[in-house]
Amino acid sequence: MTLLLHIFLNILLIGLFLFSKLLPYKDRLNPQYKGVFNFFSSIFTPLLNGLKTIFKPFMIGFNLSLDLTQLVLFILLLLLMQIF
Repeated sequence: MTLLLHIFLNILLIGLFLFSKLLPYKDRLNPQYKGVFNFFSSIFTPLLNGLKTIFKPFMIGFNLSLDLTQLVLFILLLLLMQIF
């Protein structure tokens, strides 16, 4: 059971990385990859929207802010891997 949870968390980490990289180009994906992207989008979009209510964008300059929700989710997934 622990091995399956570890594999699932690893898949989520890889999916989060790919989701963050492909999000700006989601309209140009091939249909076969668009299905995989939509699967991960259905998982991560509600999580990221929930985290946005807790973690506000961090101001790093004049009219420039950094959204830390993906980083926070990444750290949470890494912590879950360490616990299990």
